[in-house]
Amino acid sequence: MEGLIRFRHNVMNVQTISTFENIKGGINNNCKDVYFVRAVGTNATYEKDIQKMDEVLLNRMNGGKGYYHRLSGLPKLQRTEDTTFYSGCYSSWLDSQKKEVTTRTTEKNKALSGMLANACAAVEDIYMQNKKKITDSMAKNFIIKLLFWYDSIFGDEKFSWDEKKSIKIVAENIEKKHEYLFFYLVTLMGCDVLLLQSRCDIGAEAESLGLSTKFVLGSYSQTAIPEFRRHEMPTQAPTAVPMRTVSPTAGNVNDRVEKSFEELAQLAASVVLIEIHDDKGQRIGSGSGIMTGRDGYILTNNHVACGGKFYTVRIEEDEQEYRTDEVIKYNSVLDLAIIRIQRKLNPIPVYQGKKPLVRGQKVVAIGSPLGLFNSVSDGIISGFRKIDNVDMIQFTAPTSRGSSGGAVLNMQGEVIGISTAGIDSGQNINLAVGYECINMFIRGFT
Repeated sequence: MEGLIRFRHNVMNVQTISTFENIKGGINNNCKDVYFVRAVGTNATYEKDIQKMDEVLLNRMNGGKGYYHRLSGLPKLQRTEDTTFYSGCYSSWLDSQKKEVTTRTTEKNKALSGMLANACAAVEDIYMQNKKKITDSMAKNFIIKLLFWYDSIFGDEKFSWDEKKSIKIVAENIEKKHEYLFFYLVTLMGCDVLLLQSRCDIGAEAESLGLSTKFVLGSYSQTAIPEFRRHEMPTQAPTAVPMRTVSPTAGNVNDRVEKSFEELAQLAASVVLIEIHDDKGQRIGSGSGIMTGRDGYILTNNHVACGGKFYTVRIEEDEQEYRTDEVIKYNSVLDLAIIRIQRKLNPIPVYQGKKPLVRGQKVVAIGSPLGLFNSVSDGIISGFRKIDNVDMIQFTAPTSRGSSGGAVLNMQGEVIGISTAGIDSGQNINLAVGYECINMFIRGFT
């Protein structure tokens, strides 16, 4: 490739699955035509059309005339090795002024590295359009996921980049904005993308970006999309580090393995920012909360929940604000409360006391001090105190006003306490209600 290729989107109108199957974007003066389209709903020939598309495009790929893959979902970034690796990729991307990014699939191709770096920068600009809701850590995690997903799909041994060949990717029922923007990034790498939106379409905010076009096949349906049959694709990005295997009886042992600080920081996705409003709707304060039950239950401090008429809850990587006035339960002595929002949540497990906590034990605190959404700090347990007949954990991880209701975690990623108070006249003297009280209080809401 001589220089970086530019891309034009959706030059021709695609109105059927068959059209997407057969259309091929030309390349002229270093500019390639690509397609990003959505098939919304289903019709009588839906399954047959998909099976035919699979057959035709796989035959072309096996004949050396392009590349094709259809996927039902994107893998989760779960392994410590991958988190560490892609964090390093992100740092090198920043160091290069966002001009190069070396991942497992681009390390031997400098031009491809530059193309992926530019694509990440372009998608980041779109993601950051509403900067008030996006923190630096959210932006970093977003790019890390893009790089991981890219390697996961294009680490296949049958894939080789060639600007003159047709590269087609099909995905099913994409709803999350991060995933939608990833598939737009894929088009900035020269691929045609079709989203099969049989059950629902993307949200209004994503559609307003004008990145893709759609054609409507019919009504939404729970019709099962035919299974994609090809050689086995890896579910994780390729890696030189062997995956740890676990015997069926060994789960409890591995659950006690210490996590890295980067892994623990990812649990910020289950810690929320709570903004407190008065009866006029004015914001009068903020605090933090911990997801404790899948059906919308959030644990916080009573002194956070008792002061407002209603609350707005913000969740990392979710730009929607959730308004609620539901205070399900509270206890002023323990300084604990549970509020509820209308959303499915991913709770953090609470420690069950298999071994007693000890002074000097490492901890990580996650909260939103001074409204700085989901700040992460580390420290140790420095003591155990009884204050107003409530057992409290004293810890050194830095916190500030607004951290109240945030999580104090052990190194296994379990909640051992909820940040409750700090002593302003001292340095890093912070207090948390312990896991024993939390387990008793949240019983029935997990």
